[in-house]
Amino acid sequence: MIAPVARVSRMAVTPSGATVGERAIPEETPVAIVHNGSTYAVMMATPADLEDFGYGFSLTEGVIDSLADVQSIETLEFEDEAGVLGVEVRLWLDEARAGQMVARRRQIAGPTGCGLCGVESLELAVKPARTVADGARFSAAEISRAVASLPPAQLLNHQTRAVHAAAFWEPEAGLVAVREDVGRHNALDKLVGHLVREGHKAGGGVVLLTSRVSIEMVQKTAMLGASVLVAVSAPTALALRTAEKAGITLVAIARDDGFEVFTHPHRIVLDGAEKERIAHVG
Repeated sequence: MIAPVARVSRMAVTPSGATVGERAIPEETPVAIVHNGSTYAVMMATPADLEDFGYGFSLTEGVIDSLADVQSIETLEFEDEAGVLGVEVRLWLDEARAGQMVARRRQIAGPTGCGLCGVESLELAVKPARTVADGARFSAAEISRAVASLPPAQLLNHQTRAVHAAAFWEPEAGLVAVREDVGRHNALDKLVGHLVREGHKAGGGVVLLTSRVSIEMVQKTAMLGASVLVAVSAPTALALRTAEKAGITLVAIARDDGFEVFTHPHRIVLDGAEKERIAHVG
């Protein structure tokens, strides 16, 4: 298999001089998602957890509704005439789902982190996200604990300092799963695929992101059924409007010293002192 990390030679230049050594960097590999022999999308991705990616991408794109739509899945490495290595993730769908897929099939070539490449209309680009169930509520301390738990679990990022992570956290279990990729959308798709394959329900936990929150990140979270999305970076205005309509509590700019709640704040339970401070500011 193609390794997700490569070690390369480099020269480091600092005020004290130059040194020659090595650095770990992430691989960026063409990954084709293939349904019943037809390529649906080619994304640049980290070559790890690719079956999770295949399931998750197919679910969040709406190609499949559940794992029951997939008869089998396999990954196959290839090398093209130019010597470029890549991977095909081949999913074989049942006959009914395959027929629906052909009717709406698209081919896209996506650069790293691309979420909307190949969408042919504005309507598809900003389609409403699925409405989520009410889900669990979390204290401010639990949100902070969830955010603090993610950096130590980002093993690939510890090596490369160059990949995004998506994770799922629950109060009793802690971090249930972490997936990493050079593309933020890919990391979330991998997480979705893993959770669905494990039969894990998302209503009782929090989706964590190390990236900014754009509309497609909200759409993918809604497809998973998670009602709370927490990110270390800021959201876009369209992501906020989408989260509001989908019923998702969007928490962003989550750092060591706190976080900001933008939509559906009723799921964040504040203690007496925090409520008093809000009342005072108001």
